[in-house]
Amino acid sequence: MQERERVIVSALFALLVVLTLGFYVHRDPRFPGSLAGGVLGVSAAALMLVPLAYLIVKRVPPLKRTVTAAVTMRTLLAVHIYAGVLAPILGVLHTGHRFQSPLGIALTLMMIIVALSGFVGRYLMGQITSGAREQQKLLAGLRGEYERAADALVQSPDQAQALRPLAGFFGRLIAPFVFRRSGSDDRPAAWRAVRLSESMADIEYSLKTREAAKATFAKWLACHILVAIVLYALLFIHIWSAWYFGIRWLA
Repeated sequence: MQERERVIVSALFALLVVLTLGFYVHRDPRFPGSLAGGVLGVSAAALMLVPLAYLIVKRVPPLKRTVTAAVTMRTLLAVHIYAGVLAPILGVLHTGHRFQSPLGIALTLMMIIVALSGFVGRYLMGQITSGAREQQKLLAGLRGEYERAADALVQSPDQAQALRPLAGFFGRLIAPFVFRRSGSDDRPAAWRAVRLSESMADIEYSLKTREAAKATFAKWLACHILVAIVLYALLFIHIWSAWYFGIRWLA
């Protein structure tokens, strides 16, 4: 998600939270059944179908090839994100803060959970992915420098011999103090090798941590999709009940 998109979506999500908390200062039991309330409800339901379309396109290869010939997946993802936040906003406005029926309360709650999980997951996943790319580039550069330092140590057996006692965990801890006390001309090459190995170990550990986080977010994605399925089931029941107990009697 680009920075501008992240700011806009964050503002929309903050608006969603404010509108939801408006329950404490405003309630209009008649608004959901009014013309304006009905338009908002239909609009919210239509927007909720947009994220579903994105999921279908993404997971059906023939359909994906056809759609991406005209629209990129990045554009579809942006539409998916905006629709996923705008739909709950219109949905909350549609309720008029009349949180009385269990179905309405459950549907509103699931809308907010889906929007929250989608926003947080997308933002954190983007941060982890971009950070991992930068660290991999940095690690590749450090490895190149380390190889050059290793070649220099091979040509200087005395330096390599001096580093062997510092190979273990505790040896690496005392290495800075050893080289600081050393005033020989061999200090720069040996010191550089030690520092490079420490930096590489830190970055490799960070990359492993990021991989573990990505595995966790893979489970998050499954939960996000599961919650969305529950949301669509509740939405279908809500639309059916509104038709069966209300609109059909007007026909």
